[in-house]
Amino acid sequence: MLNQVVYVNHKKYATGLFWQPIGAGFVARNYARNLARSIDKKLNLFVEYRGMIGLGTRRNGVRAGIPSIAAEIMESLSEYTSFLGAFATDKRYVVVAVRNGVILEDKVFNTEADARAEYVKLSEIPDWGALIAPGAWGMPRAIERLLSDVVSHGVHANLHTISRAGSRMTSVLMIASFVVILLYLFREPIGQMLAPRPQIAEINPELVAEYKKQIEEKNKELDVQFEIEKPLPPEPIVMPFENLPDPMARAEICYQAIGFVMQPVVGWNQTIATCAQTYVSAELKRDFGTLTEFYNVAGDLMPGALVAEESENLLIVQANLPAVKTQSSQDERDAQTIVRDVTSLFQSIDENLDIQIITDTLTNGVDVATVDVVEIAVASKLKPMQFMEIFNEFGGVYMTAVTWDAVRRIWNYEVIIYAK
Repeated sequence: MLNQVVYVNHKKYATGLFWQPIGAGFVARNYARNLARSIDKKLNLFVEYRGMIGLGTRRNGVRAGIPSIAAEIMESLSEYTSFLGAFATDKRYVVVAVRNGVILEDKVFNTEADARAEYVKLSEIPDWGALIAPGAWGMPRAIERLLSDVVSHGVHANLHTISRAGSRMTSVLMIASFVVILLYLFREPIGQMLAPRPQIAEINPELVAEYKKQIEEKNKELDVQFEIEKPLPPEPIVMPFENLPDPMARAEICYQAIGFVMQPVVGWNQTIATCAQTYVSAELKRDFGTLTEFYNVAGDLMPGALVAEESENLLIVQANLPAVKTQSSQDERDAQTIVRDVTSLFQSIDENLDIQIITDTLTNGVDVATVDVVEIAVASKLKPMQFMEIFNEFGGVYMTAVTWDAVRRIWNYEVIIYAK
């Protein structure tokens, strides 16, 4: 069985405790006793800290009087209501997770691999206030802290026995001696008090039944209050290349949409238009026209378009794009090969480009998946359909955006390719 005692500066600390918030109105020891009976009767030790109790067992090497390492760490990092920490000690690793002031995880692992796997799983939960891990793990955003640095030494969160039998023995003996002396000194008055008296009638059975009913209802309330709902299985991760529009259909839709919002309106100059993923927008600057004249004309030229007045001299016209049938598509080459082949193609047509490789990380809260993406940015005279013909030999192609610069009369393309 795993020894759940760790040493920090030659002092024993308990870990591996089962933590739960204390119900309102409950005494910690009584609540610990009831909780231990419902979970595992082998749990015979408890510690109280910040409205929580932690349960442990002597079978794991834990003893009464030993402080809780999780409480010590939480006190030292009191500026964070949520944090995830992994600390090396005694050739073992302690993992402590606190969420909104409640200890969720308090474990010790004998191997680095097991501790790291648990840390990675918990780190996928978003919005940790602080992440602490050994530097050799290379965890993103995590800092390294020694366990000896985060033990506060200012918390008296020591373990106690759940049962009071052992701790009360001395008190019982002292009380018994005191009672014997009292009986001797006050034997006559006590004798009179113990004289036979009329017997009290038996307790009403209806009151007993009502009392039992109230106890059962209270126990049901406690069961509901502390029931932990099982999380639903996570949705499978959907990779972005599984739903890509046909490149040529996407290019034609964007070309038509830009033409739709770039129709001439007397007195207003269209300067730039962008086809994004779900909508197309155009920027119009006032020359000599008026807002009333614009709305009178634009309503007929661009039915269904939305107009935002950025100022009296600047308008933004926006329209939604029609849906395009999607398909699953991914290039069979690795990212480095795609970069080389794309660069060669643009060299052959004497076009400059900016190209780079990034890695997209996706998660469903439990599993994590990554995919390499080649990002391409090009300024070209070619129209969208002509431009996208360059990528006919590639799979996993998606034109994320195209912008028409009416002043410079040039197209600015942003294209990505999903690599194997």
